[in-house]
Amino acid sequence: MNHQDFLVEIGAEELPPKALRQLADAFAQGIRQRLEKAQLSFSDLTWYAAPRRLAVHVSGLAEKQPDLEVEKRGPALQAAFDAAGAPTKACEGFARSCGTTPDKLEKLETDKGVWLVFRSKQSGAPTTGLLPAIVEESLAALPIPKRMRWGARRTEFVRPVHWIIMLFGEKVIDCEILGLKAGNTTLGHRFHHPAPIEIATPANYKEALKAGYVMADFEERIALIRQQVEAIAKQTSGVAVIDEALLEEVASLNEWPTALMGRFEDRFLEVPAEALISTMKGNQKYFHVVDAEGRMLPYFITVANIESKDPQQVIDGNERVIRPRLSDAAFFFSTDKKRTLASRLEDLKPIVFQQQLGTVYDKAIRVGKLAAKIAAKIDSNPEWAQRAGELSKTDLATEMVMEFPELQGTMGRYYAAIDGEPEEVSLAQEEQYLPRFAGDQLPTTLTGCAVSLADKLDTIVGIFGINQPPTGAKDPFGLRRAALGVLRILVEKKLDLDLAECVQWAQELHGDLPAENLETAVVDYMLDRFRAWYEEAGVPTEVFLSVLARRPTKPVEFDQRVLAVAEFLKLDAAQALAAANKRVSNILSKEQVEISAESANPELFTEEAEKNLFRALQEKSESTRPFIEQRNFTQALQQLAELKDVIDLFFDKVMVMVDDPAIRSNRMTLLASLRNVFLQVADISLLQNKA
Repeated sequence: MNHQDFLVEIGAEELPPKALRQLADAFAQGIRQRLEKAQLSFSDLTWYAAPRRLAVHVSGLAEKQPDLEVEKRGPALQAAFDAAGAPTKACEGFARSCGTTPDKLEKLETDKGVWLVFRSKQSGAPTTGLLPAIVEESLAALPIPKRMRWGARRTEFVRPVHWIIMLFGEKVIDCEILGLKAGNTTLGHRFHHPAPIEIATPANYKEALKAGYVMADFEERIALIRQQVEAIAKQTSGVAVIDEALLEEVASLNEWPTALMGRFEDRFLEVPAEALISTMKGNQKYFHVVDAEGRMLPYFITVANIESKDPQQVIDGNERVIRPRLSDAAFFFSTDKKRTLASRLEDLKPIVFQQQLGTVYDKAIRVGKLAAKIAAKIDSNPEWAQRAGELSKTDLATEMVMEFPELQGTMGRYYAAIDGEPEEVSLAQEEQYLPRFAGDQLPTTLTGCAVSLADKLDTIVGIFGINQPPTGAKDPFGLRRAALGVLRILVEKKLDLDLAECVQWAQELHGDLPAENLETAVVDYMLDRFRAWYEEAGVPTEVFLSVLARRPTKPVEFDQRVLAVAEFLKLDAAQALAAANKRVSNILSKEQVEISAESANPELFTEEAEKNLFRALQEKSESTRPFIEQRNFTQALQQLAELKDVIDLFFDKVMVMVDDPAIRSNRMTLLASLRNVFLQVADISLLQNKA
């Protein structure tokens, strides 16, 4: 079968830079999937993306679909011919539907009888006839939240489309895509090469565009920008700080990137670096430069989409643009310093946090009180925690944060330090928001931990309290993220706090909340967040469920139990003990026996195996008690694993459901004791199905 290269390019007005990679990848995957579905073989598929184009190059694409052997089954042989051997109406009708005669039909023998069949070869469709639909379907499936129309056209796309390339080998595919006639002509750089560029073959696409001052390869542009930015920063003896998201956005904005370095006045370095970076990165897409100690230098690096004959003019223009923005930041900083954070607490009263939960002022007061309670429990300073909590939202009323909302917390840290607040109180202004996302750093101070926990718990309890828990589709207050943040702080910082107690404190500070069984609902919700946590860590779900069944409400202890059960599961005896516990659980549940601390009566034992089990249980109860008290659950389970042989012997030799009610009840009590000794750690009966 012959093969050719295929190229499709969608030429449009500037595509959304933050979505460029996603669009290009989705376009390529859509074409790949549809080619495979159509059984069109190819050797490789590559996507290209630049500000004004999406393209896919398919190498070695088959010129047609493979031929198919088609088999159509007709009536059973005995119904196809009459006694004289003449074809019946059923046989003749089947033959006509296949476009043949009865004598051309074949026989198919199966275990259910003999049938007539018609076999034929279906020629594969030519690729050029299939590609327009494949491309159109792939474009329609792109993840575009809101599509545009332009001119008088009814077609829709993320941006107005001006040209289409559909090239198979050296031939243009005769079709219309998005209302435009396909061709083999593209456009180069807007300024360096505005003239049309003819693409002779798909393999020539990348180089032809490069001659037109367009780097079509997205990854190549990223690598070039990184190299240029790093090289130009060395001229200052500094290091460029390259934010990966910014780098990708800049690569999506430029077809022919050229890095240039500008400078700003040293006086602006008196403004917190985060504010300077925020305006340079967010508004201007600049990279900043730091010295060997990480201190900011008065330079910025911009990436121009043009190779200027006079680059200094481009630099001067960027310096003129950035100066007023930095001046604004300096003015906001200077103005904000004239008032303390504490004096801004009253400014929070008009700001609504949530209609039923009061204002941001109300929240700050609650967070302060809750943080103080938490601090007392974790051997931190309650006064610092309360102070930090009360100040935690005051920077929202500053000019700087109103202009740069992403600096909330960060500016609070600076302003608190300027106000002379204790260092931990200052740091807590920023650490209250940690962790912001999965894998983010945690608060470094106990005061920061207390305020972060208090802030998150206040929100979770409040929103659950007004009966607005998150759903599968909606979580406007970020309760999932907040719950995971609480768990991470408690587990990774080894803070021995009880969630149930913390929720009670938060509930009391909120006052009357309409939700029923609030404490149970919140604690269950938070403990269930551990499921995804452990799945990600590779811990079997059965292990998590075995611990959840015991519902330990201290996250540190929950984690200790999970890790212990995960280790226990590796033991040779684990499956047998899990099965035994499952068997015991079933027996006790059928007989409705309550698990209690009551001990079996040795005088009623008649079998040596039950006496041995009784003695072994007493022994292990004593030997594991200190481990349980010290929460060394791993060692406790390793000790209990030694019960395997005596448990196996019991079930081999002893009949539990005997007629004598006293003996039966006593054996039930013995089994309840066995179950109870394992339940001190987890319900290991739930591990039984683990292979």
